[in-house]
Amino acid sequence: MVVIWLLIGQSVGIAQKKNEGYQLRISRATSPVVVDGTLDEPVWQTADVATNFWMVLPADTSRANVRTEVRMTYDEQAVYLSAVCLLGNVPNAASAVPYIVESLRRDWSFGKNDNFIFFVDTFDDQTNGFTFGVNAAGAQWDGLLYEGGKANLSWDNKWTSVVRNYPDRYVVELAIPFKTLRYKKGISRWGINFSRLDLKTTEKSSWTPIQRQFPTASLALTGTLVWDQPPPQPGPNISLIPYVLGGMAHDYQTTSPTSSRFSAGLDAKVALTSSLNLDLTVNPDFSQVDVDQQVTNLDRYELFFPERRQFFLENGDQFANFGYSTIRPFFSRRIGLGGVPIRFGARVSGKLNKDWRLGVLDMQTGAVAETGLPAQNFAVLALQRRVFARSNIGMLFVNKESIGYQEPIVQPSPGGTPAGIPVYSQYNRNLGIEYNLASANNLWSGKALYIRSFNAPPAPGSSTDASTQGDNAVYAANLQYFSRQWLIGAQLEAVGQNYTAEAGYVPRRGYERGIGTLGYTFLPIGGSVLSHGPTVNSTYFFDPAGRQSDNESVLSYTVTFRSKSVFTAWAATDYVRLLQPFDPTNSGRPTLATGTEHRWTAWGTDFDSQPQRLFTYGLATRYGGYYANGTRLNVTADVGYRFQPYVSLAASASYNAINLPQPWGQTTFWLVGPRFDLTLSNTLYATTFVQYNEQQQNMNVNARLQWRYKPASDLFIVYTDNYLAGSAQFGQDVPGFLSVKNRALVVKWTYWWNL
Repeated sequence: MVVIWLLIGQSVGIAQKKNEGYQLRISRATSPVVVDGTLDEPVWQTADVATNFWMVLPADTSRANVRTEVRMTYDEQAVYLSAVCLLGNVPNAASAVPYIVESLRRDWSFGKNDNFIFFVDTFDDQTNGFTFGVNAAGAQWDGLLYEGGKANLSWDNKWTSVVRNYPDRYVVELAIPFKTLRYKKGISRWGINFSRLDLKTTEKSSWTPIQRQFPTASLALTGTLVWDQPPPQPGPNISLIPYVLGGMAHDYQTTSPTSSRFSAGLDAKVALTSSLNLDLTVNPDFSQVDVDQQVTNLDRYELFFPERRQFFLENGDQFANFGYSTIRPFFSRRIGLGGVPIRFGARVSGKLNKDWRLGVLDMQTGAVAETGLPAQNFAVLALQRRVFARSNIGMLFVNKESIGYQEPIVQPSPGGTPAGIPVYSQYNRNLGIEYNLASANNLWSGKALYIRSFNAPPAPGSSTDASTQGDNAVYAANLQYFSRQWLIGAQLEAVGQNYTAEAGYVPRRGYERGIGTLGYTFLPIGGSVLSHGPTVNSTYFFDPAGRQSDNESVLSYTVTFRSKSVFTAWAATDYVRLLQPFDPTNSGRPTLATGTEHRWTAWGTDFDSQPQRLFTYGLATRYGGYYANGTRLNVTADVGYRFQPYVSLAASASYNAINLPQPWGQTTFWLVGPRFDLTLSNTLYATTFVQYNEQQQNMNVNARLQWRYKPASDLFIVYTDNYLAGSAQFGQDVPGFLSVKNRALVVKWTYWWNL
């Protein structure tokens, strides 16, 4: 299969970029540009114009009905962009509400906001880049592009923008400092594209033609930004980002008094070249990061929660996206997990040239006396070489090592289980290589990889057998074809029983898996339905002896309406042969025995309403069989209402009812999460997020105030409250329902200082 991919990659490697003919010339400004949204500078009258956009949705075969005009210029410090976004003529539209947005909150949801976004490929390699944009009310969006068109919006950097609204249009003006971007010295052609979403007309458009199945962020389909001369070098590019933090916390489950906290730390960014960056951190703190959205966990394996910490994000795809979603040899959230302090760290990442990318990461954590965890070092080396049109070959080496390691003496207890502190390994290492296929026409994608782990010899007295040093490799490959109407994919993977990635995310080991996907989309002309079609997906797991252990087959049918609401119905069959004991309620109750077999069928629906309404809602249902011939009902509802553009209210609720034979009987779990966003401006936000999780018997309140007083410089006030929920069912026995576990208040100040 790898040979086939190589032939495919080579056959398309000589092809010219599909939209190479779409070119926008950018010239140096002859007078200062003031970012105020008025576009009265002389340069905007003479600059080249990118207009006459193509419609992407609801159809991708004609020009856009909503007009957009884009111009660009630059000076020694920054690149500037202006966009005039004319509004569409919609019968019976409410003229008092010229635009549709969620709020003024940063990094908004693309599909729920009238917006203008652009994508820039500063190396013109069609793989990595940047995205910047605004919604119609002026809230900013920025992110890193990776794998040819996926966006990581957790990335944050310095730039400025202003949006002005008029009855028939909104006008965007923005400036991005060259110090914010990474680009090759002397290069005079960047890949670029502009995207527009107008929810009142339900039209998504793009400067270059893009087929409807692809995102407008697809770097393979960008046009070209032609510089009159290579963009200027940013000069010394060193940024210091200090923080000061103070706070207090109280644990109500102990007799300890309220504790106070003071901390300070420093991040630094040093541009080694215009495309290679050094990031440093000393005593980092991430208390302002958004809390994870809780879920009711009925899975047999560890759940995945994404990385949100700023230090790990720039060029983070080279580290984090090696492998597959459930085979990650490196997962940065393992660093500093569970309150382990991070002392310092460094990262070098970026482009060596158009074909080579480099990533080197080294992080040092402190010891934790309570658990006997030693200080640990995490070192990662990533190297990537572009081949053919857009494909690449990557290598990753991960080393997690305990510093000053001493073999623990483990004394078995009378019952035969180890007593005392946990046993930590001296080291764990992973070495892997992968080939990533991305065809020039964006229709073909795939991956083939091999990873091997190297583990320290087991500690004396531990339950680990020395024979577990074998069977420690991963083999995997997939290939996907995605056209306007067809989706065809296949994936094979094998994870050894003793493969170990202590610094990664591999929730399941000792299996082989095969996945097949086939989908077709009908594209009717006219009418209320935009597209509809079936998809079938089947997954098979096999144990190390080659016996089937799991199978899930799902047939779904999705209907997308021109109003942008979406309805899906599905039916599934499941088979599970347990390879280890499992509590089907995941709540600490009796377990099903290893080797027992379980079969069931289930069906469900999913509906999301029109995003352009002030009131939005979604409803998902699932009903059918479950383990031990039981049944499971799940109903999940999401509602939202916005008072444009300042207030956004949202709430989600999920109800699970599980009926099983004794000793489990009937079990119900509620998960409720209201959220309140107040955005007084695009620099001042207040968010309160409440989550009640009956399965974990916990309620959490997280309130955060953020004031961005300068670009990329913030003041945060974060309040958290955790309550222990009683064993009563949700809504019953209210007087004794909640008791406080802990509370904390943190005030954090950061400042981005360019030297």
